[in-house]
Amino acid sequence: MSPVSQLVGRRISDCHERGRERRESTGDRRSSMSTGDKVLTARETRTRLQSLSTSSFQGSFDVTDFLADKELDIINKTYKDMFPVQEGAEAEDCTAKFVYAVVEILLDFINKTNNRDDHVLDFHHPSQITKAMDFSLPDVALPLEQLVSDCRAALRYQVKTGHPHFFNQLSQGLDIVSMVGEWLAATANANMFTYEIAPVFIMMEHEVLLKMRDIIGWKEGDSILAPGGSISNMYALIIARHKKFPEHKTHGMKSVRGIPVCYTSKHSHYSMKGAAATIGLGTDNCREVDVDSKGRMRVEHLEALVKQDLEKGNIPFFVNCTSGSTVFGSFDPINSIADVCQEYGLWLHVDAAWGGGLLMSRNYRSGRFDGVERADSLTWNPHKLLGILLQCSTFHLKESGILNDCNTMKAMYLFQQDKHYDVSYDTGDKVIQCGRHNDIFKFWLTWRAKGSQGFEYQMDRLMELTQYQLRRMKESPEMFYILLEDPEMVNVCFWYIPLRLRDMEHSKQKEEELGKITAHLKSRMMYSGNLMVGYQPLDDKPNFFRSIISNQACQERDIDFMLEEMDRLGVDL
Repeated sequence: MSPVSQLVGRRISDCHERGRERRESTGDRRSSMSTGDKVLTARETRTRLQSLSTSSFQGSFDVTDFLADKELDIINKTYKDMFPVQEGAEAEDCTAKFVYAVVEILLDFINKTNNRDDHVLDFHHPSQITKAMDFSLPDVALPLEQLVSDCRAALRYQVKTGHPHFFNQLSQGLDIVSMVGEWLAATANANMFTYEIAPVFIMMEHEVLLKMRDIIGWKEGDSILAPGGSISNMYALIIARHKKFPEHKTHGMKSVRGIPVCYTSKHSHYSMKGAAATIGLGTDNCREVDVDSKGRMRVEHLEALVKQDLEKGNIPFFVNCTSGSTVFGSFDPINSIADVCQEYGLWLHVDAAWGGGLLMSRNYRSGRFDGVERADSLTWNPHKLLGILLQCSTFHLKESGILNDCNTMKAMYLFQQDKHYDVSYDTGDKVIQCGRHNDIFKFWLTWRAKGSQGFEYQMDRLMELTQYQLRRMKESPEMFYILLEDPEMVNVCFWYIPLRLRDMEHSKQKEEELGKITAHLKSRMMYSGNLMVGYQPLDDKPNFFRSIISNQACQERDIDFMLEEMDRLGVDL
Protein backbone atom coordinates (compact mmCIF):
# COMPACT_ATOMS: atom_id res chain seq x y z
CA MET A 1 0.00 0.00 0.00
CA SER A 2 1.35 3.44 -0.98
CA PRO A 3 1.95 6.13 1.68
CA VAL A 4 -0.95 8.22 0.32
CA SER A 5 -3.29 5.21 0.40
CA GLN A 6 -2.34 4.68 4.03
CA LEU A 7 -3.11 8.33 4.77
CA VAL A 8 -6.54 8.05 3.15
CA GLY A 9 -7.29 4.94 5.19
CA ARG A 10 -6.21 6.67 8.37
CA ARG A 11 -8.46 9.67 7.66
CA ILE A 12 -11.48 7.41 7.12
CA SER A 13 -10.72 5.62 10.39
CA ASP A 14 -10.36 8.96 12.19
CA CYS A 15 -13.69 10.13 10.78
CA HIS A 16 -15.40 7.00 12.08
CA GLU A 17 -13.89 7.52 15.53
CA ARG A 18 -14.85 11.20 15.70
CA GLY A 19 -18.37 10.36 14.60
CA ARG A 20 -18.70 7.69 17.31
CA GLU A 21 -17.42 10.02 20.01
CA ARG A 22 -19.74 12.81 18.86
CA ARG A 23 -22.77 10.50 18.90
CA GLU A 24 -21.92 9.19 22.36
CA SER A 25 -21.38 12.66 23.85
CA THR A 26 -24.39 14.38 22.33
CA GLY A 27 -26.89 11.65 21.51
CA ASP A 28 -28.75 11.52 24.83
CA ARG A 29 -28.78 15.28 25.31
CA ARG A 30 -30.00 16.05 21.78
CA SER A 31 -32.72 13.42 21.84
CA SER A 32 -34.29 15.14 24.84
CA MET A 33 -34.04 18.70 23.50
CA SER A 34 -36.81 20.52 21.68
CA THR A 35 -36.13 22.29 18.41
CA GLY A 36 -36.16 25.62 20.23
CA ASP A 37 -33.67 24.36 22.81
CA LYS A 38 -31.36 23.10 20.07
CA VAL A 39 -31.45 26.43 18.28
CA LEU A 40 -30.81 28.28 21.56
CA THR A 41 -27.92 25.98 22.44
CA ALA A 42 -26.38 26.46 19.00
CA ARG A 43 -26.75 30.21 19.33
CA GLU A 44 -25.07 30.27 22.72
CA THR A 45 -22.02 28.53 21.32
CA ARG A 46 -21.55 31.04 18.52
CA THR A 47 -19.36 34.10 18.47
CA ARG A 48 -21.42 37.17 19.43
CA LEU A 49 -21.51 40.39 17.47
CA GLN A 50 -18.22 42.23 17.98
CA SER A 51 -15.91 44.49 16.02
CA LEU A 52 -13.10 42.97 14.05
CA SER A 53 -9.66 43.16 15.57
CA THR A 54 -6.19 42.44 14.24
CA SER A 55 -6.21 39.16 16.13
CA SER A 56 -8.87 37.83 13.77
CA PHE A 57 -6.26 37.90 11.01
CA GLN A 58 -4.07 35.44 12.88
CA GLY A 59 -5.09 31.87 12.06
CA SER A 60 -4.05 28.81 14.00
CA PHE A 61 -2.97 27.03 10.82
CA ASP A 62 0.70 26.11 10.70
CA VAL A 63 1.45 24.53 7.36
CA THR A 64 4.63 22.86 8.56
CA ASP A 65 2.83 21.13 11.43
CA PHE A 66 -0.08 20.27 9.10
CA LEU A 67 2.17 18.56 6.56
CA ALA A 68 4.19 16.80 9.26
CA ASP A 69 1.01 15.47 10.88
CA LYS A 70 -0.10 14.06 7.52
CA GLU A 71 3.42 12.77 6.79
CA LEU A 72 3.52 14.74 3.55
CA ASP A 73 7.16 15.62 2.97
CA ILE A 74 6.83 18.32 0.32
CA ILE A 75 8.59 21.13 2.23
CA ASN A 76 10.86 23.21 -0.04
CA LYS A 77 9.67 21.42 -3.15
CA THR A 78 8.12 23.31 -6.06
CA TYR A 79 6.05 22.70 -9.17
CA LYS A 80 9.25 21.50 -10.86
CA ASP A 81 9.24 18.41 -8.63
CA MET A 82 5.77 17.29 -9.79
CA PHE A 83 3.96 16.21 -12.92
CA PRO A 84 3.96 17.43 -15.63
CA VAL A 85 7.38 19.13 -15.43
CA GLN A 86 9.08 16.20 -13.71
CA GLU A 87 8.56 12.49 -14.35
CA GLY A 88 9.23 9.19 -12.67
CA ALA A 89 8.45 7.70 -9.25
CA GLU A 90 9.59 10.75 -7.26
CA ALA A 91 7.40 13.07 -9.33
CA GLU A 92 4.45 10.73 -8.86
CA ASP A 93 5.00 10.67 -5.10
CA CYS A 94 5.36 14.46 -4.82
CA THR A 95 2.28 15.03 -6.98
CA ALA A 96 0.18 12.63 -4.92
CA LYS A 97 1.24 14.21 -1.63
CA PHE A 98 0.58 17.77 -2.79
CA VAL A 99 -2.84 16.85 -4.15
CA TYR A 100 -3.69 14.96 -0.97
CA ALA A 101 -2.69 17.96 1.17
CA VAL A 102 -5.11 20.15 -0.80
CA VAL A 103 -7.84 17.48 -0.63
CA GLU A 104 -7.45 17.44 3.17
CA ILE A 105 -8.12 21.18 3.21
CA LEU A 106 -11.11 20.74 0.92
CA LEU A 107 -12.56 18.01 3.13
CA ASP A 108 -12.17 20.21 6.18
CA PHE A 109 -14.02 23.00 4.34
CA ILE A 110 -16.79 20.57 3.38
CA ASN A 111 -17.13 19.52 7.02
CA LYS A 112 -17.26 23.14 8.19
CA THR A 113 -19.82 23.97 5.51
CA ASN A 114 -22.11 21.25 6.84
CA ASN A 115 -21.52 22.07 10.50
CA ARG A 116 -24.32 24.29 11.81
CA ASP A 117 -22.11 25.40 14.72
CA ASP A 118 -19.58 26.87 12.30
CA HIS A 119 -19.80 30.37 10.86
CA VAL A 120 -21.19 31.16 7.42
CA LEU A 121 -18.47 33.75 6.89
CA ASP A 122 -15.60 35.61 8.52
CA PHE A 123 -16.20 39.06 7.07
CA HIS A 124 -13.34 41.41 6.28
CA HIS A 125 -13.45 44.73 4.47
CA PRO A 126 -11.33 44.95 1.27
CA SER A 127 -8.66 46.97 3.10
CA GLN A 128 -8.53 44.31 5.82
CA ILE A 129 -8.51 41.20 3.63
CA THR A 130 -5.49 42.49 1.74
CA LYS A 131 -3.69 42.45 5.08
CA ALA A 132 -5.04 39.02 5.99
CA MET A 133 -3.82 37.40 2.76
CA ASP A 134 -0.88 37.88 0.44
CA PHE A 135 -2.30 38.49 -3.06
CA SER A 136 1.01 39.39 -4.71
CA LEU A 137 2.39 37.54 -7.74
CA PRO A 138 6.06 36.57 -7.28
CA ASP A 139 8.84 36.50 -9.85
CA VAL A 140 10.32 33.32 -8.37
CA ALA A 141 8.44 30.05 -7.82
CA LEU A 142 7.02 29.60 -4.33
CA PRO A 143 7.39 26.27 -2.51
CA LEU A 144 4.50 23.81 -2.40
CA GLU A 145 3.90 24.35 1.32
CA GLN A 146 3.13 28.01 0.58
CA LEU A 147 0.59 26.95 -2.06
CA VAL A 148 -1.05 24.65 0.46
CA SER A 149 -1.20 27.53 2.91
CA ASP A 150 -2.68 29.77 0.19
CA CYS A 151 -5.41 27.23 -0.48
CA ARG A 152 -6.32 27.12 3.18
CA ALA A 153 -6.37 30.92 3.46
CA ALA A 154 -8.56 31.30 0.37
CA LEU A 155 -11.21 29.04 1.87
CA ARG A 156 -10.91 30.55 5.33
CA TYR A 157 -12.12 33.93 4.11
CA GLN A 158 -14.62 32.56 1.60
CA VAL A 159 -18.36 32.64 2.32
CA LYS A 160 -19.68 29.10 2.87
CA THR A 161 -22.46 29.20 0.28
CA GLY A 162 -23.35 25.60 1.08
CA HIS A 163 -23.94 26.31 4.79
CA PRO A 164 -27.54 25.62 5.95
CA HIS A 165 -27.73 29.20 7.25
CA PHE A 166 -26.85 30.79 3.89
CA PHE A 167 -30.16 32.10 2.49
CA ASN A 168 -28.60 34.91 0.48
CA GLN A 169 -28.42 33.88 -3.17
CA LEU A 170 -30.35 31.83 -5.73
CA SER A 171 -27.34 29.54 -6.16
CA GLN A 172 -26.50 27.85 -2.89
CA GLY A 173 -25.65 24.46 -1.45
CA LEU A 174 -22.71 22.09 -1.85
CA ASP A 175 -23.87 18.96 -3.66
CA ILE A 176 -21.07 16.44 -3.17
CA VAL A 177 -21.68 14.41 -6.34
CA SER A 178 -21.75 17.58 -8.41
CA MET A 179 -18.57 18.76 -6.71
CA VAL A 180 -16.78 15.51 -7.54
CA GLY A 181 -18.01 15.88 -11.11
CA GLU A 182 -16.45 19.34 -11.29
CA TRP A 183 -13.16 17.94 -10.01
CA LEU A 184 -13.15 15.25 -12.68
CA ALA A 185 -14.05 17.71 -15.44
CA ALA A 186 -11.17 19.96 -14.38
CA THR A 187 -8.81 17.00 -14.40
CA ALA A 188 -9.88 15.97 -17.91
CA ASN A 189 -9.54 19.63 -19.05
CA ALA A 190 -11.42 18.98 -22.28
CA ASN A 191 -12.59 21.78 -24.55
CA MET A 192 -16.21 21.17 -25.56
CA PHE A 193 -16.00 22.48 -29.12
CA THR A 194 -15.48 19.18 -30.99
CA TYR A 195 -16.25 15.49 -30.60
CA GLU A 196 -12.63 14.92 -31.56
CA ILE A 197 -11.43 16.45 -28.28
CA ALA A 198 -14.28 15.57 -25.88
CA PRO A 199 -16.12 12.50 -27.22
CA VAL A 200 -17.48 11.24 -23.89
CA PHE A 201 -18.60 14.63 -22.61
CA ILE A 202 -20.14 15.64 -25.95
CA MET A 203 -22.31 12.49 -25.88
CA MET A 204 -23.29 13.20 -22.25
CA GLU A 205 -24.28 16.71 -23.27
CA HIS A 206 -26.34 15.38 -26.17
CA GLU A 207 -28.20 12.94 -23.92
CA VAL A 208 -28.89 15.39 -21.08
CA LEU A 209 -30.08 18.21 -23.33
CA LEU A 210 -32.31 15.82 -25.28
CA LYS A 211 -33.91 14.75 -21.97
CA MET A 212 -34.38 18.37 -20.89
CA ARG A 213 -36.14 19.25 -24.15
CA ASP A 214 -38.41 16.28 -23.64
CA ILE A 215 -39.28 17.56 -20.15
CA ILE A 216 -40.05 20.98 -21.64
CA GLY A 217 -42.39 19.27 -24.11
CA TRP A 218 -40.43 19.44 -27.37
CA LYS A 219 -39.76 16.35 -29.47
CA GLU A 220 -37.19 18.06 -31.67
CA GLY A 221 -35.00 21.13 -31.40
CA ASP A 222 -31.50 21.97 -30.28
CA SER A 223 -29.72 23.06 -27.09
CA ILE A 224 -26.40 24.24 -25.77
CA LEU A 225 -24.73 24.93 -22.43
CA ALA A 226 -23.73 28.56 -21.99
CA PRO A 227 -21.67 30.47 -19.39
CA GLY A 228 -24.62 31.66 -17.32
CA GLY A 229 -28.28 32.59 -17.76
CA SER A 230 -27.47 36.08 -19.02
CA ILE A 231 -25.64 34.63 -22.03
CA SER A 232 -28.42 32.07 -22.53
CA ASN A 233 -30.95 34.90 -22.67
CA MET A 234 -28.74 36.78 -25.12
CA TYR A 235 -28.68 33.67 -27.33
CA ALA A 236 -32.48 33.84 -27.45
CA LEU A 237 -32.45 37.48 -28.57
CA ILE A 238 -29.74 36.87 -31.18
CA ILE A 239 -31.53 33.89 -32.69
CA ALA A 240 -34.94 35.58 -32.64
CA ARG A 241 -33.40 38.51 -34.54
CA HIS A 242 -31.83 36.07 -37.01
CA LYS A 243 -35.20 34.41 -37.54
CA LYS A 244 -36.89 37.77 -38.19
CA PHE A 245 -34.02 39.42 -40.09
CA PRO A 246 -31.77 36.68 -41.55
CA GLU A 247 -29.92 39.22 -43.70
CA HIS A 248 -28.67 40.94 -40.53
CA LYS A 249 -25.96 38.29 -40.11
CA THR A 250 -24.07 39.50 -43.17
CA HIS A 251 -25.23 43.10 -43.62
CA GLY A 252 -25.82 44.25 -40.05
CA MET A 253 -28.42 46.73 -38.83
CA LYS A 254 -28.47 48.63 -42.14
CA SER A 255 -30.41 45.70 -43.59
CA VAL A 256 -33.23 46.16 -41.05
CA ARG A 257 -35.69 48.77 -42.32
CA GLY A 258 -37.24 49.88 -39.09
CA ILE A 259 -36.61 49.68 -35.35
CA PRO A 260 -36.72 46.14 -33.89
CA VAL A 261 -38.40 46.08 -30.47
CA CYS A 262 -38.42 43.45 -27.73
CA TYR A 263 -40.55 43.19 -24.57
CA THR A 264 -39.93 41.97 -21.04
CA SER A 265 -41.59 42.53 -17.67
CA LYS A 266 -40.32 45.25 -15.33
CA HIS A 267 -39.49 42.49 -12.81
CA SER A 268 -37.50 40.40 -15.28
CA HIS A 269 -33.77 39.80 -14.97
CA TYR A 270 -31.62 42.76 -16.01
CA SER A 271 -29.86 40.54 -18.57
CA MET A 272 -32.61 41.18 -21.12
CA LYS A 273 -31.83 44.90 -21.25
CA GLY A 274 -28.14 44.03 -21.16
CA ALA A 275 -28.57 41.73 -24.15
CA ALA A 276 -30.47 44.43 -26.05
CA ALA A 277 -27.58 46.81 -25.44
CA THR A 278 -24.91 44.23 -26.30
CA ILE A 279 -26.34 43.09 -29.64
CA GLY A 280 -27.11 46.61 -30.83
CA LEU A 281 -30.86 46.91 -30.31
CA GLY A 282 -30.48 49.52 -27.57
CA THR A 283 -32.05 49.57 -24.14
CA ASP A 284 -34.67 52.09 -25.27
CA ASN A 285 -36.02 49.43 -27.62
CA CYS A 286 -36.41 46.87 -24.83
CA ARG A 287 -39.87 47.73 -23.53
CA GLU A 288 -40.73 47.14 -19.87
CA VAL A 289 -44.18 45.63 -19.39
CA ASP A 290 -46.12 46.35 -16.20
CA VAL A 291 -46.67 43.62 -13.61
CA ASP A 292 -49.57 42.82 -11.31
CA SER A 293 -49.46 42.84 -7.51
CA LYS A 294 -47.76 39.42 -7.54
CA GLY A 295 -45.04 40.47 -9.97
CA ARG A 296 -46.48 38.72 -13.05
CA MET A 297 -46.54 40.33 -16.48
CA ARG A 298 -49.80 42.13 -17.32
CA VAL A 299 -50.62 40.64 -20.72
CA GLU A 300 -53.06 43.43 -21.63
CA HIS A 301 -50.25 45.96 -21.22
CA LEU A 302 -47.95 43.82 -23.37
CA GLU A 303 -50.47 43.80 -26.19
CA ALA A 304 -51.04 47.56 -25.83
CA LEU A 305 -47.29 48.20 -26.15
CA VAL A 306 -47.06 45.96 -29.22
CA LYS A 307 -49.92 47.85 -30.88
CA GLN A 308 -48.31 51.20 -30.06
CA ASP A 309 -45.05 50.13 -31.68
CA LEU A 310 -46.82 48.87 -34.78
CA GLU A 311 -48.62 52.19 -35.11
CA LYS A 312 -45.25 53.99 -34.89
CA GLY A 313 -43.83 51.83 -37.67
CA ASN A 314 -41.52 49.87 -35.35
CA ILE A 315 -40.98 46.12 -35.67
CA PRO A 316 -41.98 44.06 -32.59
CA PHE A 317 -40.25 40.68 -32.78
CA PHE A 318 -39.49 39.19 -29.33
CA VAL A 319 -41.16 38.70 -25.94
CA ASN A 320 -39.38 37.44 -22.82
CA CYS A 321 -41.60 35.56 -20.38
CA THR A 322 -40.09 35.20 -16.90
CA SER A 323 -40.64 31.89 -15.10
CA GLY A 324 -39.32 32.60 -11.63
CA SER A 325 -38.43 36.27 -11.20
CA THR A 326 -35.32 37.13 -9.22
CA VAL A 327 -36.98 38.93 -6.31
CA PHE A 328 -40.57 37.70 -5.98
CA GLY A 329 -40.08 34.34 -7.76
CA SER A 330 -43.13 35.08 -9.90
CA PHE A 331 -44.21 33.26 -13.07
CA ASP A 332 -45.54 35.19 -16.05
CA PRO A 333 -48.64 33.54 -17.64
CA ILE A 334 -47.10 31.63 -20.56
CA ASN A 335 -50.30 30.66 -22.36
CA SER A 336 -51.72 34.18 -22.41
CA ILE A 337 -48.39 35.63 -23.56
CA ALA A 338 -48.13 32.90 -26.21
CA ASP A 339 -51.53 33.97 -27.55
CA VAL A 340 -50.23 37.52 -28.07
CA CYS A 341 -47.05 36.21 -29.69
CA GLN A 342 -49.06 34.02 -32.03
CA GLU A 343 -51.37 36.91 -32.94
CA TYR A 344 -48.53 39.29 -33.84
CA GLY A 345 -45.86 36.86 -35.03
CA LEU A 346 -43.46 37.36 -32.14
CA TRP A 347 -40.74 35.04 -30.85
CA LEU A 348 -41.58 33.73 -27.38
CA HIS A 349 -38.67 33.12 -25.03
CA VAL A 350 -39.12 31.71 -21.51
CA ASP A 351 -36.48 32.75 -19.00
CA ALA A 352 -36.71 29.84 -16.57
CA ALA A 353 -33.13 30.27 -15.36
CA TRP A 354 -34.43 30.41 -11.79
CA GLY A 355 -37.76 28.58 -11.92
CA GLY A 356 -36.80 25.84 -14.38
CA GLY A 357 -36.16 23.27 -11.65
CA LEU A 358 -39.91 23.10 -10.99
CA LEU A 359 -40.32 21.53 -14.44
CA MET A 360 -39.10 18.37 -12.66
CA SER A 361 -42.01 18.43 -10.18
CA ARG A 362 -45.46 17.22 -11.14
CA ASN A 363 -46.88 19.03 -8.11
CA TYR A 364 -45.41 22.45 -8.87
CA ARG A 365 -45.03 22.43 -12.68
CA SER A 366 -48.79 22.73 -13.10
CA GLY A 367 -50.04 26.31 -13.06
CA ARG A 368 -46.53 27.72 -13.47
CA PHE A 369 -45.44 26.19 -16.76
CA ASP A 370 -48.78 25.67 -18.49
CA GLY A 371 -48.14 26.33 -22.19
CA VAL A 372 -44.33 26.11 -21.98
CA GLU A 373 -44.29 23.82 -25.01
CA ARG A 374 -45.55 26.78 -27.09
CA ALA A 375 -42.33 28.74 -26.47
CA ASP A 376 -39.67 29.09 -29.17
CA SER A 377 -36.75 29.06 -26.72
CA LEU A 378 -36.07 28.58 -23.01
CA THR A 379 -33.27 29.27 -20.52
CA TRP A 380 -32.86 26.84 -17.61
CA ASN A 381 -30.02 27.01 -15.05
CA PRO A 382 -29.43 23.72 -13.20
CA HIS A 383 -26.91 25.61 -11.02
CA LYS A 384 -29.81 27.32 -9.28
CA LEU A 385 -32.82 25.40 -8.01
CA LEU A 386 -31.46 21.94 -8.93
CA GLY A 387 -28.33 22.61 -6.86
CA ILE A 388 -25.70 21.77 -9.49
CA LEU A 389 -22.44 23.55 -8.77
CA LEU A 390 -21.66 26.75 -10.66
CA GLN A 391 -21.73 27.12 -13.49
CA CYS A 392 -24.35 25.11 -15.37
CA SER A 393 -26.73 27.03 -17.64
CA THR A 394 -28.67 25.54 -20.53
CA PHE A 395 -30.36 27.17 -23.53
CA HIS A 396 -33.00 25.30 -25.53
CA LEU A 397 -34.68 25.82 -28.90
CA LYS A 398 -37.79 24.24 -30.35
CA GLU A 399 -36.52 24.58 -33.93
CA SER A 400 -33.67 22.39 -35.17
CA GLY A 401 -30.87 23.90 -37.21
CA ILE A 402 -31.39 27.57 -36.45
CA LEU A 403 -28.70 27.67 -33.73
CA ASN A 404 -26.10 26.55 -36.26
CA ASP A 405 -27.50 28.68 -39.08
CA CYS A 406 -27.34 31.81 -36.91
CA ASN A 407 -23.85 31.34 -35.48
CA THR A 408 -21.78 29.22 -37.85
CA MET A 409 -18.59 30.79 -39.19
CA LYS A 410 -17.26 27.59 -40.82
CA ALA A 411 -13.74 27.90 -39.46
CA MET A 412 -12.02 25.13 -41.40
CA TYR A 413 -9.05 24.91 -39.03
CA LEU A 414 -11.44 23.44 -36.45
CA PHE A 415 -14.68 22.34 -38.08
CA GLN A 416 -13.57 20.41 -41.15
CA GLN A 417 -16.49 18.70 -42.86
CA ASP A 418 -14.49 15.68 -44.09
CA LYS A 419 -13.60 14.28 -40.66
CA HIS A 420 -13.88 10.53 -40.19
CA TYR A 421 -16.84 10.82 -37.73
CA ASP A 422 -20.30 12.44 -37.67
CA VAL A 423 -19.40 16.14 -37.53
CA SER A 424 -22.90 17.10 -36.39
CA TYR A 425 -21.51 16.43 -32.90
CA ASP A 426 -18.97 19.24 -33.28
CA THR A 427 -20.84 21.84 -31.22
CA GLY A 428 -18.33 24.67 -31.47
CA ASP A 429 -19.58 26.10 -34.75
CA LYS A 430 -23.12 26.72 -33.51
CA VAL A 431 -22.21 28.87 -30.52
CA ILE A 432 -20.89 32.41 -30.14
CA GLN A 433 -17.92 31.08 -28.14
CA CYS A 434 -15.16 28.93 -29.50
CA GLY A 435 -13.82 27.19 -26.42
CA ARG A 436 -16.40 25.93 -23.93
CA HIS A 437 -15.90 24.69 -20.39
CA ASN A 438 -17.13 21.20 -19.51
CA ASP A 439 -20.24 22.05 -17.47
CA ILE A 440 -22.08 18.83 -18.30
CA PHE A 441 -20.28 16.07 -16.40
CA LYS A 442 -21.26 17.26 -12.91
CA PHE A 443 -24.89 17.62 -14.03
CA TRP A 444 -24.97 14.23 -15.73
CA LEU A 445 -23.34 12.54 -12.73
CA THR A 446 -25.76 14.17 -10.28
CA TRP A 447 -28.76 13.18 -12.40
CA ARG A 448 -27.45 9.61 -12.41
CA ALA A 449 -27.03 9.77 -8.63
CA LYS A 450 -30.54 11.06 -7.91
CA GLY A 451 -32.61 10.05 -10.88
CA SER A 452 -35.48 12.22 -12.07
CA GLN A 453 -37.45 11.12 -9.01
CA GLY A 454 -34.70 12.42 -6.74
CA PHE A 455 -34.82 15.81 -8.39
CA GLU A 456 -38.60 15.84 -8.08
CA TYR A 457 -38.37 15.09 -4.34
CA GLN A 458 -35.75 17.82 -3.97
CA MET A 459 -38.05 20.39 -5.61
CA ASP A 460 -41.04 19.35 -3.52
CA ARG A 461 -39.00 19.48 -0.32
CA LEU A 462 -37.70 23.01 -1.00
CA MET A 463 -41.23 24.22 -1.63
CA GLU A 464 -42.39 22.48 1.56
CA LEU A 465 -39.71 24.28 3.58
CA THR A 466 -40.80 27.60 2.08
CA GLN A 467 -44.35 27.00 3.30
CA TYR A 468 -42.95 26.16 6.75
CA GLN A 469 -41.09 29.48 6.81
CA LEU A 470 -44.23 31.37 5.84
CA ARG A 471 -46.24 29.65 8.59
CA ARG A 472 -43.59 30.47 11.21
CA MET A 473 -43.45 34.11 10.15
CA LYS A 474 -47.23 34.44 10.18
CA GLU A 475 -47.18 33.22 13.78
CA SER A 476 -45.22 36.40 14.64
CA PRO A 477 -46.88 39.22 12.65
CA GLU A 478 -45.53 41.79 15.09
CA MET A 479 -41.98 40.73 14.12
CA PHE A 480 -42.25 40.01 10.39
CA TYR A 481 -44.19 41.80 7.64
CA ILE A 482 -44.54 39.56 4.57
CA LEU A 483 -44.73 41.43 1.26
CA LEU A 484 -46.07 38.51 -0.81
CA GLU A 485 -48.04 36.03 1.29
CA ASP A 486 -48.37 33.30 -1.35
CA PRO A 487 -45.10 33.24 -3.34
CA GLU A 488 -44.89 30.86 -6.29
CA MET A 489 -41.34 29.79 -5.49
CA VAL A 490 -38.86 29.61 -2.63
CA ASN A 491 -38.45 33.40 -2.47
CA VAL A 492 -39.85 34.90 0.74
CA CYS A 493 -39.88 38.72 0.80
CA PHE A 494 -40.35 40.47 4.15
CA TRP A 495 -39.40 43.20 6.56
CA TYR A 496 -38.07 42.45 10.01
CA ILE A 497 -39.72 44.75 12.59
CA PRO A 498 -37.62 45.72 15.63
CA LEU A 499 -39.17 46.19 19.05
CA ARG A 500 -39.58 50.00 18.87
CA LEU A 501 -41.76 49.80 15.73
CA ARG A 502 -44.00 46.87 16.62
CA ASP A 503 -46.84 49.01 17.95
CA MET A 504 -46.63 51.46 15.05
CA GLU A 505 -49.39 51.22 12.42
CA HIS A 506 -48.11 50.14 9.00
CA SER A 507 -47.60 53.09 6.67
CA LYS A 508 -45.23 54.49 4.03
CA GLN A 509 -43.33 56.22 6.81
CA LYS A 510 -42.90 52.93 8.63
CA GLU A 511 -41.78 51.24 5.41
CA GLU A 512 -39.08 53.86 4.91
CA GLU A 513 -37.82 53.23 8.44
CA LEU A 514 -37.92 49.45 7.91
CA GLY A 515 -35.88 49.91 4.74
CA LYS A 516 -33.12 51.63 6.72
CA ILE A 517 -33.29 48.94 9.40
CA THR A 518 -32.97 46.22 6.76
CA ALA A 519 -29.57 47.50 5.61
CA HIS A 520 -28.39 47.97 9.21
CA LEU A 521 -29.48 44.46 10.21
CA LYS A 522 -27.71 42.96 7.19
CA SER A 523 -24.53 44.71 8.32
CA ARG A 524 -24.87 43.12 11.75
CA MET A 525 -25.42 39.75 10.12
CA MET A 526 -22.20 40.07 8.15
CA TYR A 527 -20.12 41.01 11.18
CA SER A 528 -21.68 38.28 13.29
CA GLY A 529 -21.07 35.70 10.56
CA ASN A 530 -23.84 33.31 11.62
CA LEU A 531 -26.41 34.04 8.92
CA MET A 532 -26.78 35.56 5.46
CA VAL A 533 -30.05 36.81 3.95
CA GLY A 534 -30.14 39.14 0.96
CA TYR A 535 -32.05 42.40 0.60
CA GLN A 536 -33.02 44.90 -2.10
CA PRO A 537 -35.55 47.63 -2.93
CA LEU A 538 -38.19 47.03 -5.62
CA ASP A 539 -40.52 49.49 -7.33
CA ASP A 540 -41.81 51.83 -4.60
CA LYS A 541 -40.75 49.52 -1.79
CA PRO A 542 -37.57 50.45 0.13
CA ASN A 543 -35.08 47.76 1.17
CA PHE A 544 -36.63 44.46 2.26
CA PHE A 545 -35.24 40.99 2.90
CA ARG A 546 -35.54 38.18 0.36
CA SER A 547 -34.66 34.76 1.76
CA ILE A 548 -33.99 31.87 -0.62
CA ILE A 549 -34.22 28.16 0.15
CA SER A 550 -32.47 26.18 -2.60
CA ASN A 551 -29.99 24.26 -0.44
CA GLN A 552 -30.69 20.56 0.08
CA ALA A 553 -29.05 20.80 3.50
CA CYS A 554 -31.71 23.19 4.78
CA GLN A 555 -34.14 21.87 7.40
CA GLU A 556 -36.92 23.31 9.53
CA ARG A 557 -34.47 24.00 12.37
CA ASP A 558 -32.41 26.21 10.05
CA ILE A 559 -35.46 28.32 9.28
CA ASP A 560 -36.15 28.54 13.01
CA PHE A 561 -32.58 29.69 13.51
CA MET A 562 -32.84 32.33 10.77
CA LEU A 563 -35.91 33.92 12.33
CA GLU A 564 -34.53 33.84 15.88
CA GLU A 565 -31.09 35.08 14.86
CA MET A 566 -32.60 38.02 12.99
CA ASP A 567 -34.51 38.94 16.12
CA ARG A 568 -31.43 38.56 18.30
CA LEU A 569 -29.40 40.82 16.03
CA GLY A 570 -32.11 43.34 15.25
CA VAL A 571 -34.44 43.63 18.23
CA ASP A 572 -32.80 46.85 19.48
CA LEU A 573 -32.54 48.64 16.12
